[in-house]
Amino acid sequence: MTLLRQPLFGLLLSRSRGFLKHGISLSVLWWLATLPVQAAVEMRVAVGDRLNQAVVGSSTPAVVKNGTGQGVGQIPQGRSVTVTPQGGGLKLADWQGQAFWVEPTGGGYIFINDKWYRGKVLVVPIEGKVTAVNWVDLEAYLYGVVGGEMPASWPQEALKAQAVAARSYALYRRDRTQGDLFDVGGTTAHQVYGGLAAEAPSVQAAVNATQGQVLTYGGRVIEAVFHSSSGGYTENSEDIWQRATPYLRGVADYDQEAPVFQWSETFSTQQVAQRITGIGRLTGVVTERATPQGRITSIRLQGTQGSRTMTGTELRQALGLRSSLCSLTLAGDTLRVDGRGYGHGLGMSQWGARGLATRGHNYQQILAHYYQGTALSNLRVAATPKQDAPLLLNPKGLQPGLAR
Repeated sequence: MTLLRQPLFGLLLSRSRGFLKHGISLSVLWWLATLPVQAAVEMRVAVGDRLNQAVVGSSTPAVVKNGTGQGVGQIPQGRSVTVTPQGGGLKLADWQGQAFWVEPTGGGYIFINDKWYRGKVLVVPIEGKVTAVNWVDLEAYLYGVVGGEMPASWPQEALKAQAVAARSYALYRRDRTQGDLFDVGGTTAHQVYGGLAAEAPSVQAAVNATQGQVLTYGGRVIEAVFHSSSGGYTENSEDIWQRATPYLRGVADYDQEAPVFQWSETFSTQQVAQRITGIGRLTGVVTERATPQGRITSIRLQGTQGSRTMTGTELRQALGLRSSLCSLTLAGDTLRVDGRGYGHGLGMSQWGARGLATRGHNYQQILAHYYQGTALSNLRVAATPKQDAPLLLNPKGLQPGLAR
């Protein structure tokens, strides 16, 4: 066992992350007080997926159990152990098994690789690698999400809107992953989850003030996707997903103060050839389809060795663009990309939420604007499985969500 040297950051951590910010008339949000939310709802968050190894520790003595819930030992306070794949299972310190639970005692915190988290961790083998899943109370999970998605210094009403959107998205995912090993990952593929390092008093206050509140449509929790900045106007879901979702309608945004409201990038044709294979040196670009707001949905790139048609998402990923709301201009050996916003453009714009909050709008009004026709509800949630339940039978690696 190794002495933990990663400091346990407190909950008063201040952060200055740069996140990704336009006109409307706002209707007052409906308030629907319905069934009480249950006290304990656990989320299962993949905080390490298919790693060569994982380092696990605890701020207090931690109980170690095998995958069936049988106790096998303890990890001393302030010590860490390494988890590695072995023979189709795992080796944790001197213990071998198909899976292990590590749970801090006395309300302690769990250390997983380079971060501290609330809750406990389940480590399992997937494809000969190690996957670490943080089991954590929903509201405690949101402390690490809201602080991971928005700067703690932003207006409280924006943070509250983020808390409700994140809670809704988490429960939407949870309801659809009952047979899986985990509900969400900890990155922008789902929601950024920073653990204790992302927490701050303002973040906790926003989560606590909205405890149990979710957005519903037709009595069901919605898929409350969000993004950093729309570049002036959000999108209709059918223009991005090719399926209509009634509460995801394009609306004017208030995100002009975002550092990425407008941006530009340049690439040499050699760089393009390295990132987009099979076309040779770029000789032309043709946007074949775009959304009404100008977000590319299909583009053809022509080169000396052939042509290739890509979706806007594929183009964005290949070139590392902030969004597909952009235009491309080829001049000689230089490709210039002029764009707006950051992310897919669906649902709430985080910079837009900030803009509305600074104009005096409350979180109910912010949510009503970005999620059309929804209701703010206190929803009853199904009970969660116990920690020592038998392992789920179909463990899978991270399934991509709608990357922002």
